[in-house]
Amino acid sequence: MQHVKRTMSSKLTGSNRIKGTEKNIWVEFGKLAVENQALNLGQGFPDFKPPQHVIEEMAAAVASDNHLMHQYTRSSGHPRLVSALSKLYSPLIGQKLDPNTNVSVSVGAYGALFCAVQGLINPGDEAVIIEPYFDCYEPMVKVAGAIPYYCPLRPTKTEGVTSSGDWKLDPKELESKFSEKTKAVFINNPNNPLGKVFTREELQMVADLCIKYDAICLSDEVYEWMVYDDNKHIKIASLPGMWERTVTIGSAGKTLSATGWKLGWGVGPEHLVAPMQVLHQNCTYNCPTPVQEAVAGALEHEMNLMDKPDQCYFFSLAKELQPKRDMLARLCREVGLSPVVPQGGYFMMVNTAGLNFPDDGTSDPRDFKFVKWMTKELKLAAIPPSAFYHKEHKQLGENYVRFCFIKKDETIAAAGDILKKWFSSTKK
Repeated sequence: MQHVKRTMSSKLTGSNRIKGTEKNIWVEFGKLAVENQALNLGQGFPDFKPPQHVIEEMAAAVASDNHLMHQYTRSSGHPRLVSALSKLYSPLIGQKLDPNTNVSVSVGAYGALFCAVQGLINPGDEAVIIEPYFDCYEPMVKVAGAIPYYCPLRPTKTEGVTSSGDWKLDPKELESKFSEKTKAVFINNPNNPLGKVFTREELQMVADLCIKYDAICLSDEVYEWMVYDDNKHIKIASLPGMWERTVTIGSAGKTLSATGWKLGWGVGPEHLVAPMQVLHQNCTYNCPTPVQEAVAGALEHEMNLMDKPDQCYFFSLAKELQPKRDMLARLCREVGLSPVVPQGGYFMMVNTAGLNFPDDGTSDPRDFKFVKWMTKELKLAAIPPSAFYHKEHKQLGENYVRFCFIKKDETIAAAGDILKKWFSSTKK
């Protein structure tokens, strides 16, 4: 039988708008960590369970006699959950929130961001992204047909003990990225991977430009409760003139240490939230009812404890994480690495400049090469921070690695042992 060679029709392909967005840092380096059975300080999730009452809320929702716990709930947010969120965020933002019109729930903060970008940004619009940025911002903007412009936080101090607060925006450089076509600006506060907590003055600088150029602010605040030392997290939506132009993104996974539950939300004025709700209803329609019920119950529990910081997980998690941060920073310094001590979040950038390791001969950025080598040879996984920069600024992240410290103390100690063993071997 003669075989006929067939050619693929040009129509049987993916859409042009997703071209260039295929690579994903989490897929690549998550796979690498598993394949090499490496100790994983890469991806940002705890290696311990959420608080017991959070788990019990989920168990109760699933076991409930209410049959509706197993059926579709309201598209843009389970009634009990949006009610809890409106009560939580109203005093934080300084606005009385309507649970039905000021809150949109989606599949994680990722989903909320996607709904915001696709629901609010048009083809041909421009967007300003503050670097380093969570890596989904850029592909989301491009898929929306918009044009991203990038402004990096730059280190003002690189020697000795440094802090994420030493990384700052240049006011003139930031404004140079804005134009009359700017539709939105992205800010991540506290920042991932850097851990920077923006000061009121820094947020006001961003706010002034949003107002001057009539731009929307998409404020990714998933690490809002994880703030250390004397730093204070300020919601940019609470600044004068910013409520009406800001969507605040939050996460149940980060807040309750349950990232696998994939539940997030956007909070803002009705004219910005309504398009997100429309996008969500035509995409995933709604999120799992028992997960939303459980998160609602957990948030209500924590809100009742907010006057008891030692018992409320909103505050106690940061107190639990700060010694872990300090432990990781100490272990890094003991082997000659220079940590950028984060003010918030649960990641730490560590300077690896000057370390020698075998070059793999690829054209990858230095930090990609280093993390791949470290994962394969030392069995310690991390994330290369240059993935959080556009190509024109990748050099700002190339001499660092990102470690995650929302881990058990013994996990962090084991990572320290791996580093000590390696550095001891290099001195022989």
